[in-house]
Amino acid sequence: MKARILTASGLILAFAVALYFGGVICSVLMVLCLCLSMYEVYKALNNAGHRCISWPAWLCMVISVPLFMLVRPSVSLIITISVGAVMVITTFDMIRSEPKLEDIGASILPLMMVTLPGMCMLGIVQNSVRDAAGDDIGRSLQISLLLMSYGIPLLGDTFAYFIGSRFGKTKLCPQISPNKTIAGAVAGLIGSIVFALIIFAVFRWIPGCEPARKPFWHYIALGLIAGLAGQAGDLFASMVKRHCGIKDYSNIFPGHGGMMDRLDSVYWATVIVYVYLNWIRL
Repeated sequence: MKARILTASGLILAFAVALYFGGVICSVLMVLCLCLSMYEVYKALNNAGHRCISWPAWLCMVISVPLFMLVRPSVSLIITISVGAVMVITTFDMIRSEPKLEDIGASILPLMMVTLPGMCMLGIVQNSVRDAAGDDIGRSLQISLLLMSYGIPLLGDTFAYFIGSRFGKTKLCPQISPNKTIAGAVAGLIGSIVFALIIFAVFRWIPGCEPARKPFWHYIALGLIAGLAGQAGDLFASMVKRHCGIKDYSNIFPGHGGMMDRLDSVYWATVIVYVYLNWIRL
């Protein structure tokens, strides 16, 4: 437990530094985390016997930062890039000497698990870069959305762990994650909503944060939906680990496993937060 707490504290500090500087620096740090996550997933799948075509997903990640600085990132742009990568992966697998459908699926998995959510994350960050040019989305809203992208699933995970380990009886998905319980999942959703309401309370009264002052029900809905997405992302990452026969994606973080083990729920929650960002801009 001590190792987990120390590691978590270090990760929180690193996130705070990235959030403070924002813009390109924050984007670069996030890309490093995303690349490490994608490397871990592809390594696990390759070790499980799949012949993954990984370079299209890597290319999407590499071009995201400069592309999103030149063109305003949107849901349609991210979907277009992702679909294009899927088509390239499928085409290159079919022209192999021994094409296999399961290799196409394995190659696409990291694209859906990391690359697409990563582009959504970068889309939120790049709003602060464009704010200086008179963008209608202020840095205060950008910070609040990034905090919710990370905080909603992580506080939900904390609530789920402590409540579920103490009061959980009925298993949620024993075939995928034997330790998760229905009580823990419900507690996790409550924790996610609580964090979203904390963001609402803080940003509502900070001077200069008027762009982040949205009705409280926005934050309740966002906490609930992003919390559900975070739990689904966590379960899906566990399902992939079970398929690959591994406990953790790596061991770079004592007590936490790898980067993907820490951010699996964050990635899925970020997609919901980014969709919300584009919705309120309309």
